[in-house]
Amino acid sequence: MPAGLNRALLTVAGAVVAILLAIAICSVAIIIAGGSPLDALAAFFDFGTSERAQSNSIATFLNRAVPLFIAGLAVAVGFRMNLFNIGVEGQYRIAAICAAYVGSTFTAPSWIQIPVIIVVAALAGGLYALIPAVMKVTRGVNEVIATIMLNYIAINLSSYLVRGLFAGERAKTDVNVTTPPLPDSAMFPNLNAVFEWFGLLPPTREGGLWGFLLVAVVLGLGVWLVLERTRFGFNVKASGLNAPAALASGVNPKTMVIAAMVMSGAIAGLIGLPEILGSSGAYNSNFTAGLGFLGIAVALLGRNKPVGIAIAALLFAFLDRAQGALQFADVPASVVTIIQGAIVLLVVMANEVTKRIALRLEERRAAQQLGRNTPVEVTA
Repeated sequence: MPAGLNRALLTVAGAVVAILLAIAICSVAIIIAGGSPLDALAAFFDFGTSERAQSNSIATFLNRAVPLFIAGLAVAVGFRMNLFNIGVEGQYRIAAICAAYVGSTFTAPSWIQIPVIIVVAALAGGLYALIPAVMKVTRGVNEVIATIMLNYIAINLSSYLVRGLFAGERAKTDVNVTTPPLPDSAMFPNLNAVFEWFGLLPPTREGGLWGFLLVAVVLGLGVWLVLERTRFGFNVKASGLNAPAALASGVNPKTMVIAAMVMSGAIAGLIGLPEILGSSGAYNSNFTAGLGFLGIAVALLGRNKPVGIAIAALLFAFLDRAQGALQFADVPASVVTIIQGAIVLLVVMANEVTKRIALRLEERRAAQQLGRNTPVEVTA
């Protein structure tokens, strides 16, 4: 069997075993909490009884997966350079509020306004990620510490801006503060027509199936091409693996650190756009939080590959969607968090085990090949 296929089968087998172990561990947790594992399993696959409810559940599931996928891509770019960009959380918050405010200040045709908002978000996220990158290459500041501190700054700065400089008009009784609403030309068209193609009723929840899903797919393809099929991607990976060797071959590792962090931040800047351009039409004080931290888990589970990240994002979204159904089944919604954490931990462990097994198999195969190719000495 080819070495590449053998490694792939070991990886898949390790992931399957890890997921089964996570389910077993969570079943024990559910029993301790006084619930039924079978009821919990049924709740996960409960998409509603009516056709409309099923469409709404599917739309909610896919809408949740889109920002998780983008967050995973952002983290994965940093991982390729051996950079732990924990600052994705702050980068997408700053980018979201800047993009929402800039988009509300003018009105133009959709084919102009939407790209402008996307570019503003990417620039804001990239520039915010540039700060820890410069600190690392000029003063040797660890990017983990720098990005953690910048997360707190970004979260509180965005809260200040949405209540101050970027605040829109609101009723005195409205406790939810927002930026000025985006014009209709800034809202991304939904994909509700997809449900009609399959003979289903379109979802009725606000925004329906977010059209930004198409942007996420294109973004995933673009990241794969850049990291896997370009010289830039090779330089990023080489610099992350061995900076002195990369420098000796003509690649400046410091330049690659800045480039990888800025690219990671630019992608992170797009995380909040599906929600803003798909349903809310503004940045508000109840804006979805925690997507940057979940992106770390998604990237680890997907092994920093766009296809793997997509599968991990769909898995996390599938689990998140079931929180309401779990409560109706008298199962604590916190079970979802336990399952997510257990899956990530066990998959990472399984990846390390399968990597060592694959390495030993390759060493054994190489030794056997060497033994067959060694000439036998004939003595008189």
